[in-house]
Amino acid sequence: MTMNDDSGFPAPPLDEQERMVEAMLFASAKPVSLRDLAERMPHGADPAEAVARLRRRYEGRGIELARVGEAFAFRTASDLSFLMQSETVETRRLSRAATETLAIIAYHQPVTRAEIEEIRGVATSRGTLDQLIEQGWVRVGRRRMTPGRPVTFVVTEDFLDHFGLETARDLPGLSELRAAGLLDNRPPGEFAAPLVRDDEDDDIGDSDKPGDLFGEEE
Repeated sequence: MTMNDDSGFPAPPLDEQERMVEAMLFASAKPVSLRDLAERMPHGADPAEAVARLRRRYEGRGIELARVGEAFAFRTASDLSFLMQSETVETRRLSRAATETLAIIAYHQPVTRAEIEEIRGVATSRGTLDQLIEQGWVRVGRRRMTPGRPVTFVVTEDFLDHFGLETARDLPGLSELRAAGLLDNRPPGEFAAPLVRDDEDDDIGDSDKPGDLFGEEE
């Protein structure tokens, strides 16, 4: 049962609303949307204003209220992230095919399977997309209003949260990727290749991980 009802009582003061939002975000393991906050707050409450006040309150602190897609969550201040770094062994790795497919979806979303194949130059196996969906980084989007009405694919809020992005627009640009050595400077013509299957390249355990593409540290 939610707290939100049309009881006729006035909404609580903004200070109290701010405390409510702080409590819900602190207790949640995942980012929380304004809609979810509104469903639990008293009638007449303004979760958007409470979130805005809370974000200002945490500016300059060790933790900050970050926006993740259309939701919000408490996160370590970005300039203090080095304090949380530790050497770990990554056991779940994406294949090269999955890594390339993930990058294409992130930069070109919403994108269909046929469009992914056109960009990669190889046929994308169903297992590649299934792997990304099971990982929770890709989901099925709306169907295209074109013949066959193919489904599209987009990245999830879990993907944005993992890489510390507010929206997909915050992804590094091509110049930044080239500067980091993640893209070469070959002209587009050199990427032309016959369409082949990538099934043999879909096994988990390949040396390419999402971190290799986006500059994540292990």
